[in-house]
Amino acid sequence: MSLPDHGRFDYVPITERPEFEWPGGARLAVYIGLNLEHFAFGSGLGAELAPGGPQPDVLNFAWREYGNRVGAFRLIDLLDEAGLTATVLANSAIYDHAPPLMAACRARGYEVAGHGRTNSERQSELDESAERALIAEATETIAAQEGRAPQGWLSPWIAESPVTPDLLAEAGYRYTLNWCMDDQPVWIRTRAGRLLAIPYPQEANDIPSIVARKDSAETFTDIVVDTFDEMLRQSEGPPLVMGIALHPYIVGQPHRLHRLRRALRHIANRRDRVWITRAGDISDYCHDQIAGQIV
Repeated sequence: MSLPDHGRFDYVPITERPEFEWPGGARLAVYIGLNLEHFAFGSGLGAELAPGGPQPDVLNFAWREYGNRVGAFRLIDLLDEAGLTATVLANSAIYDHAPPLMAACRARGYEVAGHGRTNSERQSELDESAERALIAEATETIAAQEGRAPQGWLSPWIAESPVTPDLLAEAGYRYTLNWCMDDQPVWIRTRAGRLLAIPYPQEANDIPSIVARKDSAETFTDIVVDTFDEMLRQSEGPPLVMGIALHPYIVGQPHRLHRLRRALRHIANRRDRVWITRAGDISDYCHDQIAGQIV
């Protein structure tokens, strides 16, 4: 029986891949994806603390906005404490909405990757022309503010149309975080050449964990720590990538931030054994140093 297929990559089990190492001989690369998102008031999509009522849904809008006003700055402080960097997954609307927040990230040398215009919309609902325009608008905004175009992309809600990878490659992107099917980077075929899929987590990710599964702050912290410890062990075989996805309106809440500190310190204290980096640095290394070892 032949099922419909995406045609973007081939099946190659992790036990049958070429050997390589990360910089410094590390076997595990770790990056933090810091999601900075702005939402429309009174319309559109958004995660919910409680079931939303008629619009305007002040409760859930204000809960999410806490992340931009308070939670993100607390998370940045926590990363400073642990000596960690981040890849910022930025809605382009955040630049107009919260300029001091993006300035704080820029001052620390965080990478900025594209994350659409706003998480109030899904690009998968657009026709090709409109989706191309969305990608162009977000890209141009980031480039104007950061002095360079973003190299990576995470779609809002990880929503893709059938041509999203093609449009990203045509727009000059080098990597995507949309595909979560592996623990190593994988080449994606597009009509404009290769695009690198870097693993982006759906388990060590506070939205599926805390919002969807209703995990406690302690449980989410355990997920991050246990994922790190197990992947460090597994990477004695094939080298791996671990991402940690954080949303300031969720883990930036005081009781969750208190628990997250333990996880980030645990990882930082093992920096001699892992490559703590940014998603863009993983992309650059794969493109420029080990392209032939990536399947």
